[in-house]
Amino acid sequence: MPSFALIHTVFYFLLALVVLVAFHEFGHFYACRKLGVRVKLFSIGIGKSVWSYRKSPEDTEFSLGLLPLGGYVKMVDEREGEVSPEDLPYAFNRQRLAVRSAIVFAGPLANFLLAIVLYWIVFMLGETGMRPILGNIAKGTLAEQSGFVEGDEILSVGTTDTPTWSLAIGEVIEQGMDHENVTVAVKTNRDARVSRVLTIPSDVVENPDKLHERLGFQPMEPSLPPVVDKIEPNSAAEAAGLAPSDRLLVADGKAIKDWRQWVDYVRANPGKAIDLQVMRDGVEHTLNIRPAKVDSAQGVIGKIGAAVRIPENLLNAMQVQYRLGVFPALGAAVAKTWDYSTMTLKMIGRMIVGKASVDNLSGPISIAQYAGQSASMGLVQFLKFLAIVSISLGVLNLLPIPVLDGGHLMFYAMEAVRGKPIPEGVQLVFQNIGIVILFSLMFFSFYLDIFRHQA
Repeated sequence: MPSFALIHTVFYFLLALVVLVAFHEFGHFYACRKLGVRVKLFSIGIGKSVWSYRKSPEDTEFSLGLLPLGGYVKMVDEREGEVSPEDLPYAFNRQRLAVRSAIVFAGPLANFLLAIVLYWIVFMLGETGMRPILGNIAKGTLAEQSGFVEGDEILSVGTTDTPTWSLAIGEVIEQGMDHENVTVAVKTNRDARVSRVLTIPSDVVENPDKLHERLGFQPMEPSLPPVVDKIEPNSAAEAAGLAPSDRLLVADGKAIKDWRQWVDYVRANPGKAIDLQVMRDGVEHTLNIRPAKVDSAQGVIGKIGAAVRIPENLLNAMQVQYRLGVFPALGAAVAKTWDYSTMTLKMIGRMIVGKASVDNLSGPISIAQYAGQSASMGLVQFLKFLAIVSISLGVLNLLPIPVLDGGHLMFYAMEAVRGKPIPEGVQLVFQNIGIVILFSLMFFSFYLDIFRHQA
């Protein structure tokens, strides 16, 4: 029986897919209606129809396909079958070049508009995040080489204000993929405002994962009292009898000064019994706890399944609420959509010419995981995910590859130069080439996904 996590991931992946495809196809449909082209069928999903509705034989049929993996708008078009005389004025192929171009462009445009609306909602809803205060700066990292020190609070990256940790790191990564030098304004632990310049080597620009790894930014971890807040069910902590509000005193004869020291000790002792003394309701207790063995990027580590209690005053001092008004949020949403669109286009260009790693491609498995993870983090994060994928879908569809919207626009541009349409036989040859390219990209991205999850 599928696990809840798998069902959760698949559900939000399909939900995202349906929303994004529906908006894309609605863009084409809306443009058809406004520009006088008759639409025979508007379908979300492919395969056998599980639901359909048509008000009258002359109206558009709306349909839901069995598999929610795509969609399409079927227009009246003499190239796709016989058209009745009364429908000829409304046939797509008989429209002016500008009308046909507008209808084709409307799909990707709908994706960009959707991203703007989603970011607009995100900026107005706001989010509570941790202040972007830097913790320990490791030797040899880009941060250390650029002069960042522990205690620096990131105020802005370039011209963009970054009040939260996620906004700051996201903006550094985004701008780092586009510029060799990124200006970061920080407030030092002496309350002085200074600018530091991150210099990013070209080989690091090629891969966002490598940039994140080499960057060396870690959030400040304040010293927390070693007091337990929550215990995970069926964990090593529960089995040992550890309870909420227990204050950890001594582990294997060594005094526990703070929670970080305890975490490091647990991680270093997977599967080994630890003699632990705790204070509970004014009485000392001795427990024997054996951390579970857990695989991680650093190898096998120990885990007991206990969370620390964070003092409320410390939590309030470290958190910040970020929210914009209606009009500032709209401006920020437009800017964000534009920035991500241009960055995506540049990254595609770099991959084509071999200046960026193909590891930047995400296949359906990775996208599904991102959908599930973002949904687990809350509405704001899921809306951000939808906006990013919507932009990516818009940019992808504008690439000059036959069978994509960009391919059709390429043919229309040639038609404008020649003064007459490209012969259908030539278009068919290029469309077959486009299909091969698309299926190759899909296969390759799927292969990368499988490789990542095996590695």
